[in-house]
Amino acid sequence: ARSFLYAVNGLQARIFGVWTLLSSVIRCLCAIDIRNRTLYYLTLFTFFLALIHFLSEVFIYHTAALTIGVMAPLMVASFSILGMLIGLQYLEVEALSQNKKKN
Repeated sequence: ARSFLYAVNGLQARIFGVWTLLSSVIRCLCAIDIRNRTLYYLTLFTFFLALIHFLSEVFIYHTAALTIGVMAPLMVASFSILGMLIGLQYLEVEALSQNKKKN
């Protein structure tokens, strides 16, 4: 097994922290206004981005191992994507029913 040791400097840590904070704000705003389709898609995209990021660190760059610290965000992102894709069907049905009421 290869062992990798990468140093993370302060700038990289702060960028990752800001990215995490931004994703959290987007997700909280979606929870408040879940019927906002643009915000819903943006939130879904943040989960895809997180999933791709952690998978690439494990399987492409080999800078992370499949430990609980990496598996937890992978599971959260995966289940969130699944739940949001299921919820998207209800969002579309609600939009269609509102359009019928207007006509």
